[in-house]
Amino acid sequence: MALTASLTQPRRASPFDHAYAVILAGGSGTRFWPLSRRKRPKQLLNLFGARTLLEETAARIRDLIPPERTYVFTNHRIRDEVRRQLRAVPGRQIVAEPASRNTAPTIGLAAHEILRHDPEGIMVVLPSDHVITKPAIFHRALAAGCNWAREPGRSVLIGLKPTCPETGYGYIRLGKLASGPRSLGIFQVLQFTEKPDSATARRYVRAGNYLWNGGMFIWRASTLIANLERLQPDLAAGLCRLAEAGGIRPEAALKRLYPRLANISIDYAVMEKAPDVFAVAADIGWSDVGSWAAAYELIGKDGAGNVRPPAAFLLDSRGNLIVSKGKFVAAVGVEDLVIVETEDALLVCARDHSQDVGKIVRELEEKGSEKLL
Repeated sequence: MALTASLTQPRRASPFDHAYAVILAGGSGTRFWPLSRRKRPKQLLNLFGARTLLEETAARIRDLIPPERTYVFTNHRIRDEVRRQLRAVPGRQIVAEPASRNTAPTIGLAAHEILRHDPEGIMVVLPSDHVITKPAIFHRALAAGCNWAREPGRSVLIGLKPTCPETGYGYIRLGKLASGPRSLGIFQVLQFTEKPDSATARRYVRAGNYLWNGGMFIWRASTLIANLERLQPDLAAGLCRLAEAGGIRPEAALKRLYPRLANISIDYAVMEKAPDVFAVAADIGWSDVGSWAAAYELIGKDGAGNVRPPAAFLLDSRGNLIVSKGKFVAAVGVEDLVIVETEDALLVCARDHSQDVGKIVRELEEKGSEKLL
């Protein structure tokens, strides 16, 4: 009798029953040149193990949101490779944008596609090129965000506890606790600040009520569309025309209409202006891996603090990051360098100047050096 009763009990609802993943995989990763190129940007590299950053992103959510409810937005240069790496995701849901239009048009297009299939659909928007070393806490943060975002009108982001006064990230200022414990609680968001100066960043970290904005968002698809209609009416109208023409299919309509959309980020377009914006405060072991210096912090080192290939000899050398797949590397008496060798290029820079590697790419673009891009 007890067995019969247990078999007939209804399944317990999951926060992810109507959740759809939207993975943004169109970035170029210029700060990882020369390893990263237009046809193999950062998200397609296996910097930290056997799997690429894109593969890790998809694997991290697979037990929560199945591949059939996952959408990936990328570009034509790398769509085939993205499909190869994410074979479980239906090919029709890996979308190559015909033009670079920042995140608001991309996410708006995804919202219309999800709403077409599920009026209760909840979007979980994730970058494809970040590292998360505490996946269990990340899953709990997503669950809390999806539960809170079920209510129409609410927008949620995953807010990240700052570990240093970083000036390269956006910050959010928290208001009162809206739900749950302070750890993994839901807080009102009072203010967005984009990339503050050093003094301001230090003040934010000391204050304790500021979090990093890591670009991970959760809301009902209908909520995002309503916010776009109110805050960005021209963009909303363009997205509606595209949705009426078939959305991500047929490709001809996408190529014709998508390039006409505004080039604007979701932060500027919606999040900084929308009512009812909340954050899940979480320590998920996050890094956006924005430079070779950031990668150095995440990779195992030898006793002298060097990241080195197997075929290398280092003498009186400390704190170096060396990447070479084809050549024996010898380094003598050098410290805190980044040395990256590929078939056609060699990068040597001070580790604390690795944020400037993107300037090399801009110089190559200006000179028309396509073979090195």
